[in-house]
Amino acid sequence: MDIEKAISEIQEKFGVVGRYSSLRKLILGKQAGKHIIIEGPVGVGKTTLAHAVAAYFDQGFIRIDGDERYTESKLVGHFEPPLVVEKGWIWDAFVPGPLTLAMKNGSILFINEANRLIEGTQNVLLPSMDEGLLILPKLGVIRASDGFLVVATQNPESYIGTTVLSEALKDRFVWIKLEHQAYEEELDIVEQKSGIGTEDRLISETATKIARATRKHPEIRRGSSIRGAIDLAKILNLVKSLNLETVSEMSIMTLATKIELEDGVERPIEDVIHEIVEAILSGDEDRFL
Repeated sequence: MDIEKAISEIQEKFGVVGRYSSLRKLILGKQAGKHIIIEGPVGVGKTTLAHAVAAYFDQGFIRIDGDERYTESKLVGHFEPPLVVEKGWIWDAFVPGPLTLAMKNGSILFINEANRLIEGTQNVLLPSMDEGLLILPKLGVIRASDGFLVVATQNPESYIGTTVLSEALKDRFVWIKLEHQAYEEELDIVEQKSGIGTEDRLISETATKIARATRKHPEIRRGSSIRGAIDLAKILNLVKSLNLETVSEMSIMTLATKIELEDGVERPIEDVIHEIVEAILSGDEDRFL
């Protein structure tokens, strides 16, 4: 296939800004039939890219969200006791889970935050990914249809609340790493998602710079994703004011839930955000950008 053409069409059809290299790797991985894990911070577009590639190839897309409560039976499926009593251990008494459905239908099983799955649930994936086989007690063996693929995401291991995927499971994936995008690409995304026109570009620029600065501030462990910039741009566009007091107030409102301070930082998060806003509005953006 013409990969260059496919990348261009995905970008245009699904509104993907940039990400040429990542899209190329995703397409190559899919064409080779390799299971793919995408690693990156919150809000860099991991889900968006996976969904866009699946939609472009007109392939089924079944999503699950990693969680320590997501058990083996939820992933594979379970028997309904009343139906078992009535009909016995047959397919009509079985409620298939997302893994079973994806294998039977040749779909992409998308696992968001796979490194939050418990070890037992992770282990269920191994034979399905290795040999395309899933053994269902009482029912027999499921063989994966053509096109079955596991695409998973994970946040960096440094993030609070993440666990480590087993070495056995990681070995079954090819790896794509996503970082935050360049300023111009993030600005394009903010304008696209916020609906702010070029006549109000200063609002989009200000919101984008403030969000990006939170990732460089020495007292912030985890800075804002581009979602913070989009939220801030939308609100600033409503108030139509870029004075220090207003921008600081709106930035605290939108970003305080999206960033984490380093351990040991004693001053409140409001002061840290205000410092960033003051630097951006005064033109001292190189301090954090």
